[in-house]
Amino acid sequence: MMDEDALIARAKEERAKIFQRYDLGREQGAEIDAWEDPAFEVYHQTDRYGFIHDKRLPQKHDPHETKANEIEMERVKKWLKMTKKKDQSIYEQPKLHKRVYKGIPDSLRHTVWSRLLNLGKVMEDAKNRNKYQEMLTLARTWSTEARQIDSDVNRQFREHVFYRERYSVKQKSLFNVLVAYSMYNTEVGYCQGMSGLAGLLLMYMDEEEAFWALSILLSDRKYAMHGLFIEGFPKLTRFLAHHDKIIAKFIPKLKKHFDQYNLDSILYSLKWFFVVFIERIPFSLCLRVWDVYLLDGEKVVTAMAYTILRLHKTKILKLKDMDLIVQYIQTKLHLDFGYDDDFVIQTLEKCMDELRKAGLELPPPASEIELPKKPFGVFEEPTVEAKIGRRKKEFSETEKEVTETVKTKREITAQEVSALNQATAIGSGSNTPLNTANVPESEDGGSLLGSSRKSLADTSVTSTADLSVLSGGQSQRSHNAFELCYEDHPKMIESTGDGDGESSPGLRKRAIILSAKQKPTAKGPT
Repeated sequence: MMDEDALIARAKEERAKIFQRYDLGREQGAEIDAWEDPAFEVYHQTDRYGFIHDKRLPQKHDPHETKANEIEMERVKKWLKMTKKKDQSIYEQPKLHKRVYKGIPDSLRHTVWSRLLNLGKVMEDAKNRNKYQEMLTLARTWSTEARQIDSDVNRQFREHVFYRERYSVKQKSLFNVLVAYSMYNTEVGYCQGMSGLAGLLLMYMDEEEAFWALSILLSDRKYAMHGLFIEGFPKLTRFLAHHDKIIAKFIPKLKKHFDQYNLDSILYSLKWFFVVFIERIPFSLCLRVWDVYLLDGEKVVTAMAYTILRLHKTKILKLKDMDLIVQYIQTKLHLDFGYDDDFVIQTLEKCMDELRKAGLELPPPASEIELPKKPFGVFEEPTVEAKIGRRKKEFSETEKEVTETVKTKREITAQEVSALNQATAIGSGSNTPLNTANVPESEDGGSLLGSSRKSLADTSVTSTADLSVLSGGQSQRSHNAFELCYEDHPKMIESTGDGDGESSPGLRKRAIILSAKQKPTAKGPT
């Protein structure tokens, strides 16, 4: 067995090799495996946003698209006139709200997003000058996140021309932004999902701008994403509970349908809350949602989650299996949302107004636990365990508490599943009996937080309590909260067919352990 010094030396060597590959990029002599760099044909296959399609795109625009392009050209003129004004107060006027909800022209998203984030002011702050380069330099020597970030860069937005080629300019920028931020915000470090945020920002910003935009998204109270990525994922828990409350009140039939098939909201909504619908709805619609999100903040996420289920309630109610429901929400809506982008945003605005009138625009205020506690950009030498990537030997108090909650919930669930199996035998639903026999347990008594390969897919499809157990502080936290989104569901969904066949029993079996929170019941109009 290697001693600590040898393990640290090995980790240091691995980090150096990763950085070296990004430094070399695609120059002669670069080592790029064939599987990392799939061939593709650009001509006729890249859409206006840079995404590559398997099928050739139509050479002629249909009348609807032609009309939309004409409207956008008119909007470009209006936006250019507005953005040229130096008076920042124009970004607080009702006219801005109206124009953002109609859609920011793609050619002006860099300008408008930067203004909405107040990016210029942040970057001009004296304390932030040269900070990005400082963090990037520190990362070369001290980053404990480089391996996981490298792995995620290798699969993030690979269908986009910016990220298609391994070690391309944008892949290098994405890697740099993430390793630098992991040094800048040591409470969060790096967590999967952040690659999606940074990847989107880099489509419209340069490297340093994307770094500070990511920082604003996590630290500014308007967006407050920090609470999504820290130990226990407290903001996720808070927003999921609020989402359940909204569905129970406004779409009770759908809530009952979900409960009937043991579908907890965490199963279908992780990327809704973590990355604001990236890779869960068509990209053009996702950009429109981000336009509104950057203007109005986190209340947009709550309302859009409600909007999606409200628009697709009828179809979802016809799906009589948990796997098929998840497939529809996570995969089919990403490929084809079924509604025009303008109509969806109009519906979103109406849903926001509906929630505001009901006092459900946002969940209860965040507690202090969700807010950053450590100063940003202050170097902390990683622990030996972090340098090596070793598992923590003991659970934290938070983990111990949640572990007990999960154990109790598992016992209750086992009883519920037993009763459900009896009901199933009489013909109440799926012919596949549910059981908890194969739910994975920890192989040892230690915390799994330090294992960068440990996936939260095992737990995120089961409960928010399990999410908390497998979260942690700094780099000791498991980074893989998004293995569910990237690997678990797609593989299971592939085995479900096109919506009419049998579903994967694996997802059902693991999803029977529901959220530790009590499921509210409510009556109301559908």
